[in-house]
Amino acid sequence: MTRTSRCIVAGAVAATLAAAAVAQQAAPPAAPAHKLVSFFKDVRPVLTANCSGCHQPAKASGKIVLTSHAALLAAVKNDEPILVAGQPDESRLLDVLVPHDGKPPKMPKGRTPLSEKQVELVRRWIAEGAKDDTPAAATEQFTMDHPPVYAQLPVVTTLDFSHDGKLLAVSGYHEVLLYEVDGPGTGAKLAARLVGLSERIQSVAFSPDGTQLLVVGGSPARLGEVEFWDVAQRKLRLSIPLGFDTLYGGSWSPDGKLVALGGGDNTVRALDAEKGEQLFFNAASEDLVLDTAFSTDGSHLVSVGRDRALKLFQVATQQFLDNITSITPGALKGGLMALDRHPTSDVLLIGGADGTPKTYKMYRTKDRVIGDDFNLVKAYSPLAGRIFAAEWSPDGMRFVAGSSSAGAGEVRLYAADQEAPAWSVTMPAGVYAAAWRAANPAAAAEPLLVAVGGFDGRVLLLDGADGRIVNSFAAAPLKL
Repeated sequence: MTRTSRCIVAGAVAATLAAAAVAQQAAPPAAPAHKLVSFFKDVRPVLTANCSGCHQPAKASGKIVLTSHAALLAAVKNDEPILVAGQPDESRLLDVLVPHDGKPPKMPKGRTPLSEKQVELVRRWIAEGAKDDTPAAATEQFTMDHPPVYAQLPVVTTLDFSHDGKLLAVSGYHEVLLYEVDGPGTGAKLAARLVGLSERIQSVAFSPDGTQLLVVGGSPARLGEVEFWDVAQRKLRLSIPLGFDTLYGGSWSPDGKLVALGGGDNTVRALDAEKGEQLFFNAASEDLVLDTAFSTDGSHLVSVGRDRALKLFQVATQQFLDNITSITPGALKGGLMALDRHPTSDVLLIGGADGTPKTYKMYRTKDRVIGDDFNLVKAYSPLAGRIFAAEWSPDGMRFVAGSSSAGAGEVRLYAADQEAPAWSVTMPAGVYAAAWRAANPAAAAEPLLVAVGGFDGRVLLLDGADGRIVNSFAAAPLKL
């Protein structure tokens, strides 16, 4: 090939490459692959947050459960399935989520309707075949008929005695276990297993009249939940999903009309105990709110949390009023985890990271001065580690505190007017919960009992007089 020919060929190749490059630049980018809607990641969280209060295994309104794919496929209304895969317009599930003729959606009943984006997710998922992508590890669902099976004991995070002293509520996994406790040395009989939606149970509290059990918890980083159980019937009366993280520190108002709770979202809430409607909301806290209590007349509400503060709120106005504890930098050594109001007065017992139990007056009667801790009534000798449990005795003359430190625990009883403890008991594991059993007037010789529990999953009954262990049992039945 001559030099001239080679130049002509090279020029032609260059021109061809240049034309191809121009064509490639001019062509529109390829459309991204269509991403299918995930049941487990997209649809299930929407249904759980908005519908599980009335449609879960423990409370299946209309015999419809919406907490799993299998339950959705099995659900029927008027003998017709509520979900028709591939046909959103024929699926009653979608029909009740959208408005009709200018009227709001039928569901969620009594709650804010789903957003357009959420409804569209459900529509797309149905249209795409309503496929199930739930991981095998997440398909197990616990119900009253199929409660959790324990290979090891659950950590006990909360305890409470019924007011007649006959029942002890103990936290488990997805459930609260009710034990009949007759007295020292007689053991404890498992009376009921209240299986709900929440994986983690953070707080249990019997209502003032003893007819209901308040259960506060949730699924970490996904959902908070408040449950109201009918104690006599062993039935879930109300389930209220709240927020996107676990809830803590449930308490009843003295008249039993309100319940308060703290949130992983740094909030304090109060709900109508009959209807579940939110009547109080405040976000003045700067970290997790871990416990709450009402004033003796129910007009005020207090909370403690990881922001190192004991806060005072007015219920009627939903207003933050005061930091009851000192606001001086460095005055508080770490977060506060435990709170209890005196049975007959507005004196508050708190405990936290510094291991020192303290009592405070609820209301300030003197103008705040920087550096003061005016509302402090008394500081007591510290326990080893962090205090997770602090409870007044029924007579208000003493209190018990429990702590955790380096894998071990400690329980102390203090007389309200004495700085040093009346007795102290070392525990083999961290103590996270404590509850007093009211004295039985018909059994004068029967000791006042304190139930404690914690990391090792066992419940110990201590004699309130000297701390002697009079009974011990597993928090939940183990698989043999």
